[in-house]
Amino acid sequence: MDASERIFKYHGLGNDFVVLDRRRTGVDIDAEQSRWLCDRRRGIGADGVLALLPSTRGTARMVVHNADGSIAEMCGNGLRCAVKYLVDHSGDHPALLDVETGAGVLTCEPGYGDGGVVGVDISMGPARLVAANLPSGTTGQPFVDAPVPGHPELRGTAVNMGNPHLVLLDQPLEASERLGPVLERHPAFPDRTNVEFVRVEEDGLTVVVWERGCGLTQACGTGACASAVAAVLARRLPGNAWLRVTLPGGDLRIRVPDDLSDIRLRGPVAFVFEGVVALPRAR
Repeated sequence: MDASERIFKYHGLGNDFVVLDRRRTGVDIDAEQSRWLCDRRRGIGADGVLALLPSTRGTARMVVHNADGSIAEMCGNGLRCAVKYLVDHSGDHPALLDVETGAGVLTCEPGYGDGGVVGVDISMGPARLVAANLPSGTTGQPFVDAPVPGHPELRGTAVNMGNPHLVLLDQPLEASERLGPVLERHPAFPDRTNVEFVRVEEDGLTVVVWERGCGLTQACGTGACASAVAAVLARRLPGNAWLRVTLPGGDLRIRVPDDLSDIRLRGPVAFVFEGVVALPRAR
């Protein structure tokens, strides 16, 4: 028989996740279980699964499972959902919370309202322009406002926010559905990449993200950060200011210091429901 397990559903601007608290057993799920949970017809339906595991460095270790069964190093919207779950089930109201992720231990500041945690401000750590999972990883040179190999009509900036991103400034947002799946698997990105299609505006950005392993989503926290970094590097928007980043699901606020040392992300989070599912056994 399949094992019964309690699940919790959350979303950050429509980017939705199933949360599994595995801190007691310390056992993660496998790719097949992730795909089943994310299936919107045969499972629960989500962009990803957040498995919370024990950690000696934070309140929990968050493992992000994409809808296709792959694992992401980091997810900004997912981290806000994990923080809300952890705080709302702790009986406490901490001012700060450390969560271990694939991008390191990140410090989160919950924002409280009538529904418990209603938003989270995250210290996302540095934005890196040279990393093993970026095109610059093989040359040692940042890939900033450069022609995209194989697509000379496109110019992009590669940014590592714990996970890889290719940011395309001034690209039609509607091109995301056509170009997103092609660029996600661009050979210059050894681990595939998230792709941001960005319209730069006077007071901020409008962004559509093709997420690696998920496709088009309502919002992407790391994608919003990467887009803001690219806009600041291009001197299209100011550094050291809270910038509006509008995604299909709503607005995030991103702050990019001039030295890219600690990108800040601020955004809402909401609980949807909890229930019990017959989770297929791991293979």
